[in-house]
Amino acid sequence: MNRYVPVLLSLLSGLLLFSAWPQWNITAALFVALIPLFILTDTIRSGYRFFLLVYLALFTWNVSTTWWIWNSTMIGAWLAIIVNSLLMCLPWLGFRWLKKSAGDLTGYASLIVFWLSFEYLHQLDWGLSWPWLTIGNAFAGRTEWVQWFEYTGTSGGTLWVLLVNVLLYQFFFRTPATGISQKGWILRTGIPGLVLLAPIVLSYLVLQSREQAQTQSEQQDGNVVVIQPNIDPYEKVATGTFEAQLQKLIRLSESAVDSNTTLLVWPETALYSPNGFDEQNLKTNFFLNPLFDFLRRHPNLNLFTGIESYRVFPEKVSLYARPIDGTSQFYEVYNGSVLLDSSGARQFYHKSMLVPGVETLPRFLLFLGPVFEKFGGTTGGYARQAHRTPVPTSNHYKLAPAICYESIYGEYMSRYIANGANLIAIITNDGWWGNTPGHHQHMAYARLRAIETRRWVVRSANTGISCFVDPLGNILQPQPWWTEAAIQQQIPVSNGSTWFVRFGDVLSKLALVLAAGFLLLGIFIRYNKTYRQKV
Repeated sequence: MNRYVPVLLSLLSGLLLFSAWPQWNITAALFVALIPLFILTDTIRSGYRFFLLVYLALFTWNVSTTWWIWNSTMIGAWLAIIVNSLLMCLPWLGFRWLKKSAGDLTGYASLIVFWLSFEYLHQLDWGLSWPWLTIGNAFAGRTEWVQWFEYTGTSGGTLWVLLVNVLLYQFFFRTPATGISQKGWILRTGIPGLVLLAPIVLSYLVLQSREQAQTQSEQQDGNVVVIQPNIDPYEKVATGTFEAQLQKLIRLSESAVDSNTTLLVWPETALYSPNGFDEQNLKTNFFLNPLFDFLRRHPNLNLFTGIESYRVFPEKVSLYARPIDGTSQFYEVYNGSVLLDSSGARQFYHKSMLVPGVETLPRFLLFLGPVFEKFGGTTGGYARQAHRTPVPTSNHYKLAPAICYESIYGEYMSRYIANGANLIAIITNDGWWGNTPGHHQHMAYARLRAIETRRWVVRSANTGISCFVDPLGNILQPQPWWTEAAIQQQIPVSNGSTWFVRFGDVLSKLALVLAAGFLLLGIFIRYNKTYRQKV
């Protein structure tokens, strides 16, 4: 093989994966994107060279799809791209190791379960959690193909992509084209074709069934208003700008709220102060007087908004609590949200899944904290909420809150629904990234959460894209980037529970068990070979 061909194959794989992502939406590219890496598996003898080529492919995918993180934090971008690409190599190295030890069938089966296991473990809260590039997420641009995510979540999409790639490679690249009977040709094309097309047909059947059920069961309640204030995030944190920002939020809200509005949603950190707001004294805070005047004018209205807040405690209540100098007291700081009405705060929620590098670091990287903070990070600063507790309004809605990128965690969000939530409320500030593909991708992922849970989604984004998403994943009233907006939508209360909500990510959990079995099998085979050589 020409020495440049492996590099070109590696780059091709990464670019095919990139092209499948929202907003490019060449989703069909997913089903052939891994074939160049399979060719390298069979042709590259050196393990070190194989690793470098796989890393190049995964790095190409990561950097071309998530380069926009750089606009928010340079260090965070390098962390996400370089480290994530490295972690993604682990399933491929395990696959190559087991393929050499146990043969092709076991090897390719192990790749599927290793990758599914990696994606699942990468969603856990371990400090570098970054499931943005979970393969199943690419279908956020083709939700009509994956209505069955209500059973499997995004892991079903990942499994689908891996199976089709493996079958196409085995049947069309490794099987000789000559001397095949007519029956052989039918099998050669029929099996991959069935695996490729059957989920799409199933999806349309599920979609048709859900559309009929939704039309028959929907009961209109009050309307919901979402505000997109379009405040520059870098100006937002400037001292002395809060009063003007609050007046803008109130003005936009007044333009859309009516007597039937029961819920108003403002974006992440809409209530921001350099020192934060004391959660125990919101009603007496002078700067919030205009807000409570507004709520008193609308006594039936609940406001769900982002807030930068803190609490003071007489003792250390958690590992996040920090001492107040010169006193015996402690305090916690939150990137949080609060449900308000004219009487004050009804319930708080504190962001739980923090952004790696910007808001959190694993313990073994804490020594880098000062470096990250120089680039806008607050590593180790925020306290988290441990439980997925819905936020009930005074009306019919029970909110599943998601701040910023928490909405990309499928099973995490489904726990709110299992606990009784009937409306997903996403508040975010995607303006840190600028007008890049990042905010399009983030919005698209909300469609997957709607399908997995069959719940409406309301999305308030500071600079866009604010919108509503129905339980079928359809986007309603999306607002353009960098535009002030106030949108209103009649949203019925959704009931019932999907398989994914009831049982979680069953596929990934099964993959974890199988992955452990494959690892034990590989160790046994290697040990057995070593033992025989000694004997």
